Amino acid sequence: MKHERTIRLSLIATMALTIGGSAVAQTQDKTAKPSVVVKKGGRDPFKKYEPPMKLAKSTTTLAAPTIEVRIERYRAQKAAAAAAHVSPPKPTTALLLNEMQVTGIFRTPRGWAAMVEATPIKLSYVVYPGETFFDGQLVAIEENRLVFRREVVWADGRREKTVEIKPLRKPSPVEDMAARAPANPAAPEAVKPSTPEKQ
Repeated sequence: MKHERTIRLSLIATMALTIGGSAVAQTQDKTAKPSVVVKKGGRDPFKKYEPPMKLAKSTTTLAAPTIEVRIERYRAQKAAAAAAHVSPPKPTTALLLNEMQVTGIFRTPRGWAAMVEATPIKLSYVVYPGETFFDGQLVAIEENRLVFRREVVWADGRREKTVEIKPLRKPSPVEDMAARAPANPAAPEAVKPSTPEKQ
């Protein structure tokens, strides 16, 4: 009997502890504030939705460096390519599209090619489709014009691509006269000076 009594008392004590402990836990849960877990970089799901602000587009473009700076940059790239034993970049990578004139268009075994003259440095280059320039790329060569894809960089970092067409340069009046002149003009017969007759 003694054993039954101790078992009953121990059961009652354990039940009282579990009931009391759960009541304390419930009161603590009621007083604690609910915590909201927000992922970093995400939107708080309990706030009103606000669309992201659109940044105003910049109206100024970044100016290209001077021709001297671009030539020095090209020389550094060429030296680095030589040190790495790879093919160097073409010299046209230092030219802007508005710094050149199309002086001739012709057909080669590789396809259409064009002769362009760099106006600031007075040098001519042969270019093929796919050739890159400082601010664009040659896309196509047609019979009397070149088609370029120009890349414009704005001050806010945006990049826009536009199409630019460069026509074949019109000949100057001197070149036009030279083209119209016959290739081998007939040389006038030389008139021999008359010699005085002997008497």
